[in-house]
Amino acid sequence: MTDHPPAPVREPAWQVQSLLLAYPDEHFSWRVRLARQAATALPEPVAAPLLRFLDHVAAADTEDLAAAYVRIFDHRKRCCPFLTYYSCGDTRKRGVALLRMKTAYAAAGLRLSDDELPDHLAVVLEFAAAEPEPGRRLLLDHRAGLELLRLALHDASAPWAHVLDSVSATLPPLAGDERTAVARLAAEGPPEEQVGLAPFAPPAHLPDPVGGRR
Repeated sequence: MTDHPPAPVREPAWQVQSLLLAYPDEHFSWRVRLARQAATALPEPVAAPLLRFLDHVAAADTEDLAAAYVRIFDHRKRCCPFLTYYSCGDTRKRGVALLRMKTAYAAAGLRLSDDELPDHLAVVLEFAAAEPEPGRRLLLDHRAGLELLRLALHDASAPWAHVLDSVSATLPPLAGDERTAVARLAAEGPPEEQVGLAPFAPPAHLPDPVGGRR
């Protein structure tokens, strides 16, 4: 299967998406301006969701946006931006997965700060922009978690859902087994959890993936 968009488009897209999924700090307005310039050169399925996000945040106060970021990503398990949470839960297996990711980053020359975890989606996208093949494999390895995060952000009416739409537009469509994994994860929660995560949408409510791909 031929992937769309082509690699020269995916890499700048991943860099822009990484910038917009980071915490809205004092540099956020600069990231927004840079992202808008870069988005205009991307194909419509990738660019349109980014522009929707940028239009939304253009009218937002940065402090209010930062508070919303914390409320969405830090206080809702279903909107967790740390990808190994979906595949490993809060288990020792997750620690091993994090170590492997950190080792891969170090081998590629990407050094994380002390307050950065290697499975944060913004970090994974930054890695993919710099190292497209191993980065793309990481994104595909966590395809089910990415889709569930996208759906959860839409359910929460969070503007970052548009950024996830754009991320998905850089990846192949969900295969049948991946859709099954999304449905299972939505129903049961991450591995090793004692109970399912009730806030996740039930499998019957899973829509088709966003087109173009994604």
